[in-house]
Amino acid sequence: MNMEKQLKEYYQSMGISGEVYDFCLAVEKDLRPRFEEIDGVSAVNQLKVLSAMQKNRLSEACFAPTTGYGYNDIGRETLEKIYADVFGTEDALVRPQITCGTHALALALMSQLRPGDELLSPVGKPYDTLEEVIGIRPSDGSLAEYGISYRQVDLLEDGSFDYEGIEKALNDRTRMVTIQRSKGYASRPTLSVAAIGDLIAFIKERKPDVLCMVDNCYGEFVELTEPSQAGADLVVGSLIKNPGGGLAPIGGYLCGTHACIERAAHRLTSPGLGKEVGATLGVTSQMLQGLFLAPTVVKGALKGAVFASAVYEKLGFKTVPDSRASRHDIIQSVELCDPDLLCAFCEGIQAAAPVDSFVKPEPWDMPGYDARVIMAAGAFVSGSSIELSADGPLRPPYAVYFQGGLTWEHARFGIMMSLEKIIRTGKQSLPT
Repeated sequence: MNMEKQLKEYYQSMGISGEVYDFCLAVEKDLRPRFEEIDGVSAVNQLKVLSAMQKNRLSEACFAPTTGYGYNDIGRETLEKIYADVFGTEDALVRPQITCGTHALALALMSQLRPGDELLSPVGKPYDTLEEVIGIRPSDGSLAEYGISYRQVDLLEDGSFDYEGIEKALNDRTRMVTIQRSKGYASRPTLSVAAIGDLIAFIKERKPDVLCMVDNCYGEFVELTEPSQAGADLVVGSLIKNPGGGLAPIGGYLCGTHACIERAAHRLTSPGLGKEVGATLGVTSQMLQGLFLAPTVVKGALKGAVFASAVYEKLGFKTVPDSRASRHDIIQSVELCDPDLLCAFCEGIQAAAPVDSFVKPEPWDMPGYDARVIMAAGAFVSGSSIELSADGPLRPPYAVYFQGGLTWEHARFGIMMSLEKIIRTGKQSLPT
């Protein structure tokens, strides 16, 4: 039996109809030039990570766990030096005590801002979970409660920066600018490193002392450079997304100037203690190995995102970005315009998971969001969105946000299963 026939039969045995398989295979063949480009970026980023590990003399001794205060943890110190080199910064804070991406961002904001300061977002509304951190939606302990004001300038209709509006918004109180690279639950394009660099240069020409922070979640290793190499004072992300490579069980990172990292460390632990404490409890090896694998894992996730876009474009749905656009993060949105199709897509992703594949995801009132959200993720690490996952708020245009897949093969299966579930609703059919 030839390989292609055997593969198709295996897909059919796992619930993919022959019609869906043939349709998706034809789409995939047209994407091979795009996949070659993604392979090239991954190869460069893999060498970048390897070089940083060799330069900082990563050794087996770095994997030893520490407890208690965590004084003199050489693994933790080496890990942070490696991150600083990979991201091209002076310093880094990479800790399991940072619980998630929102925590990492809150830490960055709260460590740099003081009462009377103002935070500016020149890229519109921030991600939903940051609204309570900032105080856009009232919450205990928000920046607003500490007398820190917030201002935003929306993007123009074509997704470009409103430079005139940004210049008007900058004032004497503007201490920090926050730039969200990825789209979140918005339909705007993800920002490229080059575009972020242009924005930062514009802002610093007008206010050189302002701090520019980039929410780098979902963007690491997608391009050849990071926003920290384009002028950002601080870049922030989660280890259960791209840089953890699917192995880091928890954690977040901040990479930036010595001054920014010092302030963040004192906020994370305690004034006077800073980076000197923080036991790693045996997870350093997973963080390091995950970082080593991250460029390859991101490569698979990117191929899955491009594939998803191409498949659903063929069915007439709006995708952001479309399958021909340059990629700046791993997230793929598809505007399904129907709550039943949104739920069916997520059911397919869940059914394709290695963990909890038998579970049916249901929309729920998730903390930090202003609408019910459906989430599909059968992950080895709870909440890991570098693993195959999909989610979306139940509000128009009923867009689903797909990301991850530790391997391209798994991402491909997940997209096929999502399409299979949608076809079974009877509301969508394959092109004839």
